[in-house]
Amino acid sequence: MKNYKFTISGNTYEVDVINVEGGIARIEVNGTPYLVEIHKEVKHEKTPKLVRPLLREPQKKIEKSDAGSLVLVKAPLPGIIVGVSVKTGDIVSKGDKLVVMEAMKMENVIKAEKDGEIRSVNINVGQSVLQDEVIIEINGL
Repeated sequence: MKNYKFTISGNTYEVDVINVEGGIARIEVNGTPYLVEIHKEVKHEKTPKLVRPLLREPQKKIEKSDAGSLVLVKAPLPGIIVGVSVKTGDIVSKGDKLVVMEAMKMENVIKAEKDGEIRSVNINVGQSVLQDEVIIEINGL
């Protein structure tokens, strides 16, 4: 026999469940017997549900720059610098080869995205670089 205590509209009731057969339960409420029809058992989940937030793909921003602005050339992948074709003060045109780097056993040529003057070269041959590390700065023309 199970014993429950309910408070309904400020009134307290002691309920004893004597037995349950099929959809009929024999109960006593404050000592008065009742036959009660059970429509549906309400079950509460014991295990909480974990909801993960949706992950968005990181978006790479392509920085467009106007003439005369600073252009940062970044390493597209982690790798090793195997060749530097420019030095500080050189004038480059869009598409000129700036750097050759080895990443994942492949040589990658990094080219100028716009015309300009090399402001600084931040790498040397044989140096390891990380992804998105600034390797060259160009003053746009």
